[in-house]
Amino acid sequence: MKVIQMEDVTKDYGNGKGIFNISLDIEEGEMFGYVGTNGAGKTTTLRSILGFIKPENGKVRVNGIDPWDNGEKLMREIGYIPGEIAFPDLRSGEEVLRSQAEFLGIKDLSRANDLIERLQLDIRGNPRRFSKGMKQKMAIVMALMHDPKILLFDEPTTGLDPLMRDSFMQIVKEEHGKGKTIIMSSHMFDELEEYSDRVGLIVNGKIIDIADLDEIRNTSFRIYKVEFKKEEGFKKFLCNSKANIIREQTQYNQVTVRIDMNDLSSFMKEVGTYDIRYIREVKYNLESYFEEHLGLFEEKAGNGNVDKQIII
Repeated sequence: MKVIQMEDVTKDYGNGKGIFNISLDIEEGEMFGYVGTNGAGKTTTLRSILGFIKPENGKVRVNGIDPWDNGEKLMREIGYIPGEIAFPDLRSGEEVLRSQAEFLGIKDLSRANDLIERLQLDIRGNPRRFSKGMKQKMAIVMALMHDPKILLFDEPTTGLDPLMRDSFMQIVKEEHGKGKTIIMSSHMFDELEEYSDRVGLIVNGKIIDIADLDEIRNTSFRIYKVEFKKEEGFKKFLCNSKANIIREQTQYNQVTVRIDMNDLSSFMKEVGTYDIRYIREVKYNLESYFEEHLGLFEEKAGNGNVDKQIII
């Protein structure tokens, strides 16, 4: 079942800012990661799904309904952590949470209290004076306290220290395990790679590619870096080997090769005939995948205007 559907959605802010012809289907129970640099269009995508902004073109549906016309109803079914956090003008975090509970129709605050304890959040102070990390924790509690089935997180670990980040990501893992549908945007590959089913890369307002994490984890090839002791052996390998050489580092007498699993044994025998300093496997991960596909996109586009900051 498709919980979230976007079809050719465009919101143009001018000067190349916004999202352009975004099409995306999110299945029930899926965790979808969304990666891109600041200003790439992640937040605009999420706000379109929430019904906070109305696209100029295209259609958005959440559980089959238009979020622009049914925003208040959907907000009771969605947990949202915004990228820019603002709280109502109330005296304490406790008052803010009680106000949120009243809006959502929640009488049992045990879920909120459990999250407060796990995140070590002190709700006695004025939330407008909270530190960045404390505001982020508060937003997490507000997003999850009504146990929604759909979760939208916009850079949710920003401001959290490493221990709290781990605690939050454990909560995300648990929510995913319950069958929740999750979209989480980030500029960090590692936190998306570990927990997501798929990850989309957005560049300049357009989704360039969507990676299937199962395919990345179970590739039919391996990547190795080989360093030769002498330049002579390095050059001989370049001339004679049938291996797929994807990178040469002449100054170090190094090559990086991609080897099909069926050819792995013969490759190792070949390398064994050379005088090498070392050979090691290079992990193929989400960042490697997008670096490769972003390069293909640049080549297809025929220009150098793609922001590569995301893969550095």
